[in-house]
Amino acid sequence: MSVNKNALIRYQVLDRCFRNTGRLYFWEDLLEECNKALFEFDSKNEGIKRRQLFDDMRFMESEQGWSVPLARVRKGRRVYYRYENLDFSINNQPLNDSEAEQIKSALQILSRFSGSPQFEWVNELIPRLESKFGLIERKKEVIKFESNVDLKGLNHLTPLFNAIINERVLSVKYKDFKSSEAYEVTFHPYYLKQYNNRWFAFGLNPYKGAPNWNLALDRILEISETNLEYEASQTDWEEYFYDLVGVSRPMGLEPQEIILKFSPEVSPYVITKPIHPSQKSKNGPTGLEVRIKVIPNFELQKLILSYGEQVEVISPTDLRECISNRLTSANRLY
Repeated sequence: MSVNKNALIRYQVLDRCFRNTGRLYFWEDLLEECNKALFEFDSKNEGIKRRQLFDDMRFMESEQGWSVPLARVRKGRRVYYRYENLDFSINNQPLNDSEAEQIKSALQILSRFSGSPQFEWVNELIPRLESKFGLIERKKEVIKFESNVDLKGLNHLTPLFNAIINERVLSVKYKDFKSSEAYEVTFHPYYLKQYNNRWFAFGLNPYKGAPNWNLALDRILEISETNLEYEASQTDWEEYFYDLVGVSRPMGLEPQEIILKFSPEVSPYVITKPIHPSQKSKNGPTGLEVRIKVIPNFELQKLILSYGEQVEVISPTDLRECISNRLTSANRLY
């Protein structure tokens, strides 16, 4: 069974046409309706030809499809197509074997995702599908995701996600690490991102005029919806985070080339687990030289410091001095 989006669109269009008693659909009409729907989905789609249309119809009539009761009714020298049973629809039919196997495979994979808070909805979905279709055979867990189940704020993931999808403005009661008291923030949520086992929400803080305001979920106390008009984001968030290690983006800074020198002992780890997608490496007898192009931020400093004496900042000078000063301060504690 073809399960690509174009095929699914065509099957749904044909199903709708076969159920429509208000119009006679000859093959030319069916072809036109399919191609119109494909074009609406993707303006670059060139559509299908007559042969593909009849292949789709044969598939829908087959046992591998939905065994549709398709009638061919003559009108003069021409033939139009309609369901013999006008109450029939492919959307009302039980799953065929191919569909059942596909859903079963997908759910068996999802059922392994225990320990990851963003997949809590799977725990509710699987029993329902098991009861309805009998698809899942319970087996032992074979995969485990790193997650801090005791981390505060995970209960805010779903409300924030729903607010982003439904474009709702929120009132957030928030207490950051620097404030002694909690305060209210009007927040237009745009994006959720996880880093280092913590979740962060990004959005517009209209009071501050900041379209990329950052809220840590573990510092959120309460969330409620407002009736304010939602202002959509103009930010490409994938692009926004590309130049960063972590989530914080210092104002006014542009990406810089960072050159680091790693010891031979940790070089294999840095090669197999790059610290940034822009990483370019050059291995030598004295260690690994790594070049990345990012905006220097707090998370980058923490990452460099985590390698201790096994990494040296070559450039830029200000980052080298910053790391040197922090190591000196740390050394005073011992």
